[in-house]
Amino acid sequence: MRILITGVAGFIGSNLAQRFLEEKHEVIGIDNYITGSESNINHLIKYQGFNFVEWDVIKPIDFIEGELDWIMHFASPASPPKYMKKSIETLRVNGEGTFHLLELCIKKKAKFFYASTSEVYGDSLISPQPEEYWGNVNSFGERSCYDESKRYAEAMIYAMHKKYEIPIRVIRIFNTYGPRMNLNDGRVITNFIKQIIEGDSLSVYGDGTHSRSFMYIDDLIEGILRLMEVDYQLPVNLGNQQEYKIIDLVDIFSEIVGEKLSVKFMPILKDDPKRRNPDITTAKKYLKWEPVTDIRQGITKTLAFFNYEKIDL
Repeated sequence: MRILITGVAGFIGSNLAQRFLEEKHEVIGIDNYITGSESNINHLIKYQGFNFVEWDVIKPIDFIEGELDWIMHFASPASPPKYMKKSIETLRVNGEGTFHLLELCIKKKAKFFYASTSEVYGDSLISPQPEEYWGNVNSFGERSCYDESKRYAEAMIYAMHKKYEIPIRVIRIFNTYGPRMNLNDGRVITNFIKQIIEGDSLSVYGDGTHSRSFMYIDDLIEGILRLMEVDYQLPVNLGNQQEYKIIDLVDIFSEIVGEKLSVKFMPILKDDPKRRNPDITTAKKYLKWEPVTDIRQGITKTLAFFNYEKIDL
């Protein structure tokens, strides 16, 4: 296959590109490095089938020659500190960027794959969250640039699908971690890893009873590949159903590193969802997929990637 991936220098995009290249597919990667990192794709240069273009997809994409099988849109700031700082860029990449890529799909007769997010559910009033849940989003809040732009992108994708019959796939990604994460992305696992490496206390916002589910990157990539193989064009949640309170996550990290880690409690963040837990019934039914990586195994691998010296695989 010949695949275009936007956001290829990001955490998920770079891992996805590597999987395709290992399977001998051709990958055209696009990134403008607004939040991605050149270090995430340096290892991909060795693959003959990899080509990189530095470009901002809010501008029309008229330089791709030849056919494309898939256009996969993973470009967007995704962590709260990044999208709050780059709010207009976040809105535009999920708005104009999505539109330009859908136009390219029509031109190339390609299939379209969109990386949406669990954030479309906002501060959910139900848990776990099924795809049918409409969400509880603050449209004027600090997180709205991300939450609402993803909801808008989904609406555009389905409108273009209806009018032009573009084959589409949409995933809603729940908390994911693993190698090549940005340790400054402000999310809990990256915060903890950075603080452990630097010898700091772990930051816990609120009283630690907020909960999250955590999916290892390899499980996410497998879910993406399985969705590409089936003809299912409604949104699909991809996440781990196992839910952990943040204070319990501290204990898991302490167990892995072999020492009791200290905690510093911080004021709760505005609009921070109390719970984030996916209903993955759809993925189980249509993709025959669910995460298989134990959280202790995944965190151990991730710490090792960042050269934490106390980890022995």
